[in-house]
Amino acid sequence: MAGSSHGHTPAAWTGVTISFIGFCIAGVFMVAAYPLGFWGGIAVVLLGGVVGGAMKAAGLGLPKENEVQVQARTQAATATAQPAAAQTSA
Repeated sequence: MAGSSHGHTPAAWTGVTISFIGFCIAGVFMVAAYPLGFWGGIAVVLLGGVVGGAMKAAGLGLPKENEVQVQARTQAATATAQPAAAQTSA
């Protein structure tokens, strides 16, 4: 994962932050035995997903890979895995 930029976008950070705040709200109201506040927190969690998706659609997320990029990544992973396998068998 360190070699990729998975999740390092404004859309991802914003969606996760809003969802985390909603999770905290829901947790507090669950302990306080206040169901309306709990469901409000769950609504904020869902709002985080909607906001993150909208930001990604607006171009603030990672672009989808095309077929050429997928093949190049697969070939690079195969090329680095083969020498390691050859060293262990020798």
